[in-house]
Amino acid sequence: MFIYKIDVLEELKKAGYNTTRLRREKLLTESAIQDLRNGKIVGIISLEKICALLEMQPGDIIGYKKN
Repeated sequence: MFIYKIDVLEELKKAGYNTTRLRREKLLTESAIQDLRNGKIVGIISLEKICALLEMQPGDIIGYKKN
């Protein structure tokens, strides 16, 4: 299963992207924000946006862990 290596919302906040800004500027959907809050893996489009905002590679954000 995929897991987050970092607290994505916290890292976005440190980079100046709080949830209000993410919504207002339509950077992430409400469902993507909720998935992040609940520890669920977001879709590829949201992951791509997160990578761009944080200037990270997908492997910096998510990892694979055997069940």
